[in-house]
Amino acid sequence: MSNYNANIWKMYIFKFMSSFHLIGAVMVPFFTEWGNISFSQIMILQSWFMLWMFILEIPTGTVADFIGRKQSLVLGAMVTAIAALVYISSPNFYIFLLAEFLWAVGGALVSGADEAFTYDTLKKLGKTSISKKIFGRIDSLHLTGIMIAAPIGSVVAANFGLTAPMMLTAVPISIAALIGLTFKEPKVTRKIESKRYLLILKEGMKYFYKSKVLKILALDMIVIATISYYMIWLYQPMLKGAGVDIMYFGIVHSAFVASQILIMNYNIKLEKLLGSKRRLIFLSALITGIMFIVGGLTNMLPLVLLSIIVGGGFGLSRKPLFASYINKHIPSSKRATVLSTIYMLRQFAIAVVNPIVGLAVEWSLGNTLIILGVIAVIFSFISRIEEKHLLD
Repeated sequence: MSNYNANIWKMYIFKFMSSFHLIGAVMVPFFTEWGNISFSQIMILQSWFMLWMFILEIPTGTVADFIGRKQSLVLGAMVTAIAALVYISSPNFYIFLLAEFLWAVGGALVSGADEAFTYDTLKKLGKTSISKKIFGRIDSLHLTGIMIAAPIGSVVAANFGLTAPMMLTAVPISIAALIGLTFKEPKVTRKIESKRYLLILKEGMKYFYKSKVLKILALDMIVIATISYYMIWLYQPMLKGAGVDIMYFGIVHSAFVASQILIMNYNIKLEKLLGSKRRLIFLSALITGIMFIVGGLTNMLPLVLLSIIVGGGFGLSRKPLFASYINKHIPSSKRATVLSTIYMLRQFAIAVVNPIVGLAVEWSLGNTLIILGVIAVIFSFISRIEEKHLLD
């Protein structure tokens, strides 16, 4: 059991290192200044990335179920490191498309497999009751990696050029792959190894389709996660509109991420304070929407910072809550495939909406934020999640 216990702290390191993206705070300048592409083209690149994530989520989830989550995690990290190096090979839109494709392959191999690996480890240890806490810590370390790397990346870019942070990003991701090699695969009771690939795929999707609760949980997660995702790309234009110098973007980026970590680590306490799991789900969506609206109505720096840090913090901190609730409704043998089905739907939603948001931002950044905020507020009231769906 001690080896299985080690899986948990090793996963903490894996997520931290694989998230140490030095390019984070200078991503938009990297694209626009070094890559010479427009904001709309950036969004097209992200749609291309999300499209491939959508296409690859189920096959890679099935691969994780078939060959093992450990192998999937290691391979995913290796491919992502290669993608970072491809990105800096040439300031060419088509090279960027190739790099995004490789990044999607790496991301899809990790997506779902990391949660399934962690949950099955906890199940082996008889500790699934603390899954919400563990998922929260994992996501916190993922965000801590981003938070620490962002300002460092800004300094690196200022001194060595915009390609240097992307090149150096490959190093910690490669370290994550090495950590992954030391994982111990949890043995689960299943017959899945003897089944054909397509049968595994079919069974995972069929299980999700037949589960009303999973569909309700997934819809709420996907809608708010999709809206919240745009704060990652819009906060830099928002800061520019508020007159903030680019050298401070990294600090705001870190504050933005720190708010997610803070909220995630207090999710359980917030549930107790509010006296309802459902109430926290509702308020996190409502606050996200209101902050988007505030950000769209003003260029006043204090309010812009509030909308970025609070809106993005609440909107993007919901993942560990939903990871815990959703996992309670999935058997181990189908876990990676069903999780990949859910995340595949999220990727598809973003891929479809990205070009629209890109064009909308070029029309009016403020109006785009307001529209996204109004959608989040409306959905917070019409979501069909019930308290009985939210199991501990």
